[in-house]
Amino acid sequence: MGYGIVIRVHGDYALFTRPEMKVERVSYDVITPSAARGIIEAVYWKPAIRWVIDKIHVLNEIEFTNIRRNEVSEKISERKARQVMNGNSKELLYMATNEVRQQRAAMVLKNVDYVIEAHFEMATEKAGDEDNQEKHYNIVLRRLRKGQYFHAPCLGTREFGAQVDLIEDGQIPKSKITGSRDLGWMLYDMDFSDLDDITPQFFNAEMKDGVIDLTQVRLAR
Repeated sequence: MGYGIVIRVHGDYALFTRPEMKVERVSYDVITPSAARGIIEAVYWKPAIRWVIDKIHVLNEIEFTNIRRNEVSEKISERKARQVMNGNSKELLYMATNEVRQQRAAMVLKNVDYVIEAHFEMATEKAGDEDNQEKHYNIVLRRLRKGQYFHAPCLGTREFGAQVDLIEDGQIPKSKITGSRDLGWMLYDMDFSDLDDITPQFFNAEMKDGVIDLTQVRLAR
């Protein structure tokens, strides 16, 4: 086990999209481990370390609401962006006209409040001589205390911002959820071990008194 942190993440809305929903977006019941890792990496990411989510505490009751969101079916191509970077005079501009804009319904979570327990491990193949656990641990603590981040943390999508607070006294708020709940199969993370065959990993999520323990999960593809 590497150096660990405990953070509280909350916001008005969240959307952790189920991959089986292709058109209308439907959120998982709770934050996924990969989304939790993404929030921490928004605060502090380095190739030399690898973040691992240990537990997710769901503090509020699970609530859904329906909204409509404007989405576009096209985006600026990587090729065009590279051309502009290399000195091409093309305009790097995208006009979201009615032809490429769609309004889609989404079932999102509201009033979300989580506590995430996580630790990092050294990625030995990418760590240099100057890298050590204590150094990275102190940096991430400092960034969390100051509210610093590389990019704004979000709850599944960019428009749903996340408030991130460091818990240092070990006092994790008690969840409003009691009993056991089977949340079904949930995305755990993406396996990037083979870049030519990136595959999703799933696990059967079980929540007990508002806590999802990820230290003993059995992954499936």
